[in-house]
Amino acid sequence: MTKKLLTSVERDFFLDKFDNFLFDCDGVLWDGSDLIPGVDKAMEELRKRGKRIFFVTNNSTKSRAAFLGKFKGFGIQASLEEIFSSAFATAAYLKHVVNFPADKKVYIVGMAGIREELQAQGIRTCGADEDNHAEFKGKIDHDPEVGAVVIGLDTAVNYVKYAKAFTYLRNNPDCHFILTNGDTTYPTDGSILPGAGSIASPIIKALKRDPDVVLGKPAQNMLQTIFAEYHLDPKRTCMIGDRLDTDIEFGVKGGIETLCVLTGVTSEVEVLSSSSEVRPDYYMDSFAGFAPQ
Repeated sequence: MTKKLLTSVERDFFLDKFDNFLFDCDGVLWDGSDLIPGVDKAMEELRKRGKRIFFVTNNSTKSRAAFLGKFKGFGIQASLEEIFSSAFATAAYLKHVVNFPADKKVYIVGMAGIREELQAQGIRTCGADEDNHAEFKGKIDHDPEVGAVVIGLDTAVNYVKYAKAFTYLRNNPDCHFILTNGDTTYPTDGSILPGAGSIASPIIKALKRDPDVVLGKPAQNMLQTIFAEYHLDPKRTCMIGDRLDTDIEFGVKGGIETLCVLTGVTSEVEVLSSSSEVRPDYYMDSFAGFAPQ
């Protein structure tokens, strides 16, 4: 049964129950360019209590280094080793699972975060911001060096990017089709906008082909990496997020308890709905409720 954390006693009991907390970022810690009020104080409280904290985000627009700068700007303590993003997961997948060949490159429909994480792994890239202002001139040139197409959130997506992605996936033998995450929407600056899953939909429909792999939550690769690297006890670990179909499902699939906050895309009605396929163990209005009163 899903329980709402209402009182300080309930919140203290919750914090004492867990040693490790996995956080989504957008809609939990911040809303676009704005910190959710009080969250910085709540995070300080967890650090004071000696909790281990990890940030697990489907946002592929920034590299881990860029996220670190955002945390610093908001006054939230974080280290590079604590940040796991879908862009980082994509780079690790291509490097260590696919063993992506050095004579191939990746075409990106996405933003700087994907490019920077791939290049950090020594993987050659093309597309992304290079094609932000490209004009379609009637055809797409063949490029046999493209061995994978990665699609993530792209706020500058255009026809040329779609045409290139389609052409490479259709014409290049064994070209990998990777989606950083399947989020259809994401919260930002008080509204909800189309996400990476929506950006990928035209290519999926045109090719009549699903991605070979969808990384990011609720896929378990990031959770398995965190557990293996840091030897966490699942029974003492909690996932905190704002989406039922990614964050909460990520925790449920991983066998850990979950907390849904209502500062992002999910409403209280959705949390409590009997028709919801995934329901959290706990929920609250905002994670800022853990800030000292």
